[in-house]
Amino acid sequence: MIEVKHIKKGFGDKIVINDVSAVMDDGKCNLIIGASGSGKTVFMKCLVGLFRPDSGSILYDGEDFTNMDAAGKKEIRKKIGMLFQGSALFDSLTVEKNIQFPLDMFTNWTLAEKRKRVDEVLDRVELRDANKKFPAEISGGMKKRVGIARAIVLNPKYLFCDEPNSGLDPQTSLVIDKLIKELTQEFNITTVINTHDMNSVMEIGDKIIYMYKGDKEWEGNNKEIIFSKNQRLNEFIFASDFLRDAKDMRMLEQTGKIDNDRNMEDLIR
Repeated sequence: MIEVKHIKKGFGDKIVINDVSAVMDDGKCNLIIGASGSGKTVFMKCLVGLFRPDSGSILYDGEDFTNMDAAGKKEIRKKIGMLFQGSALFDSLTVEKNIQFPLDMFTNWTLAEKRKRVDEVLDRVELRDANKKFPAEISGGMKKRVGIARAIVLNPKYLFCDEPNSGLDPQTSLVIDKLIKELTQEFNITTVINTHDMNSVMEIGDKIIYMYKGDKEWEGNNKEIIFSKNQRLNEFIFASDFLRDAKDMRMLEQTGKIDNDRNMEDLIR
């Protein structure tokens, strides 16, 4: 579990994160959403220690990460897996060597032990026999799976995913979402996902934090978001007529009524 307590972060006179508190739960996909400039990327960077908050604290299972010394932060980072937006694979290294990289950095395992672990995670993300391929030889979806394999190779307690579906087609995005969800539940990981993908919000949003101009504007899950009365959230999530109609149909299905004056004939026209 990750607890965020009243963190603030600014650059010069500009406040980017304004007194945000939240709890990221174990075994759940905790999503951070919001428009560009909402502060969600800075928020995630504070969580992983790339930025130091101006005030407030971030606790990893009760340990105050914000005020730890360098040695303490290094120990926490050993428990963190990171899936980068563009996968961030080393082009000059094979799939096997890319995944092995964290093992080289943080363990004293033998080469045989490292290769066994690489094979295990490749098997888990369904990329058997891809060990000797280079990133240029595999598809975008496969690169994401390699990135996930590298992120979990150290059996992390915490997993951070920055736009995991960026650049992927809708079908492949669903596969990646499903894989992240399965791994989160299977290993009881605290997973934090920064995303614009509304399919991800609806499919795997166990907990959703909506950021607006540095503030935590709304918090809930993918069931509650359908019934949200927050105007800014609704304008962000259900931006098109099609999505607004889909929301109304879901509300009608679950409650027998919709949230405005349109009738069924308007919705199915």
